[in-house]
Amino acid sequence: MKQINLILAIMSLLLVSCTSNPHYDASKAHHTESGFRNIYYEPEQRGFFAFLKWRWERRSKNILGPDEYTFSIDDSAHQYVRQNVSMPTLTWIGHATFLIQLNGLNILTDPHFSERASPLSWAGPLRVVPPAMEINDLPDIDVVIISHDHYDSLDIDSIIALSNHNKQREINFIVPLGTKSWFDSLDIDSKVIELDWGEGHNIQDTRFIAEPSQHWGKRSLFDAYKRLWASWVIQSDDYRVFFAGDTGYSRHFSDIGDKYGAFNLALLPIGAYEPRWFMKPYHVNPDETVQIHLDIKSRYSVAMHWGTFILTDEPLDEPPVKLQEALKKYAVNDAAFEVYKHGETKFLDK
Repeated sequence: MKQINLILAIMSLLLVSCTSNPHYDASKAHHTESGFRNIYYEPEQRGFFAFLKWRWERRSKNILGPDEYTFSIDDSAHQYVRQNVSMPTLTWIGHATFLIQLNGLNILTDPHFSERASPLSWAGPLRVVPPAMEINDLPDIDVVIISHDHYDSLDIDSIIALSNHNKQREINFIVPLGTKSWFDSLDIDSKVIELDWGEGHNIQDTRFIAEPSQHWGKRSLFDAYKRLWASWVIQSDDYRVFFAGDTGYSRHFSDIGDKYGAFNLALLPIGAYEPRWFMKPYHVNPDETVQIHLDIKSRYSVAMHWGTFILTDEPLDEPPVKLQEALKKYAVNDAAFEVYKHGETKFLDK
């Protein structure tokens, strides 16, 4: 009987730990007592059996392996970027990782420099293209923004290495609500600021604002939707950047366009979209990406979340082709939405 009571007590503790949300605010539609939710679309939960169905169907497809792709790296401007303190630049390091140099700040998005997008060092999606800049080659980083806690966006080894990287500046990690406790568990000597949708934080003359996306968070079997996901606005007096993170298509983006008016630069995902029956709620395809570009009134967009890890079923080099088709479909000028080479740097027009 004592053993049964002990088991029941342990189960009760586990249940409480799995359902409680210390940040719960009943006035906010995206909050739940157990975590967070998407507010515009409640897709059928993509549970374990749906995942198994996808993986079973994948067996019959000719999915190319990492060794069957070749992508070039453009490092021609990296020496300049390491020394730059004044010019606004953008460098695509790979996947969703960009180095943005703006208003004297060095900003990284979703930093991933590891070999795999996985909790395991010996299994999981293998990197097809090495990081176009290694952490040791970066200038001191002022700000790191995190869109969500999936392993291809929140990489523990990269976070720890970055926390030890700076020589002269303090690094600030700006993360969605509920993610700070994960950082605290690492015992790193860095400042961590967590924000809910609509909240902002100023660093020098630049404001970082969390805005909605349609996605989810999960790092284990039992913590789905426990930590919030977000897109990000980086705003100064004369320049505005939108980082979409990882997302499905939703009304959030027209809301954001109405709220901010227009963006000088948008970093938008174009990959990880097949099969649509499984991926559509949480991952846009290139057609939907162009719709986001239009919804947020972006003057200039750059593609991301493609060409680095084989995460889904479409060929790794297909997204730029589909993007060109979508740009033509929506009569968007090619110069308004570009695909960079890994490592490519461009000067931002202010």
